[in-house]
Amino acid sequence: MSQSPARTVDVRGPRFAAWVTSAVLAVVLLTASGWLAAVQAAVFAVGAAAGLRSAPYAVLFRTLVAPRLGPAREREPEAPVRFAQFVGLVFAGVGVAGYLLGVPVLGAVATGLALVAALLNAATGFCLGCELYLTVRRVRPVRTA
Repeated sequence: MSQSPARTVDVRGPRFAAWVTSAVLAVVLLTASGWLAAVQAAVFAVGAAAGLRSAPYAVLFRTLVAPRLGPAREREPEAPVRFAQFVGLVFAGVGVAGYLLGVPVLGAVATGLALVAALLNAATGFCLGCELYLTVRRVRPVRTA
């Protein structure tokens, strides 16, 4: 990630996105739809690569939900949430591969793990991917210029 000033996001946005993600992943598990898993993987990819301002569920939150809730009282750094989107992309990608390559158990396990993480975030606000980001930052050697 770049060294520009840290972007922040309304903490309610990622939780909203986690609820939507949970619903999508639950449908993927119920239907074993590799194509729907691919759609969710694309959503993760946009959030990870382009940032949360461009992420589809963030756009929904910002345009439809946030105006009804009022101004954000709490914000958090975007970087951990973007990293969490990347982690979600990895699990969704494995799920897509499993479903579309005829290994539905792999698809279900990967999708189920992503669903557990999304539900944990949605219900409690605890973001596993964000915590992983912070752990990696702590153990990664500091680069000198």
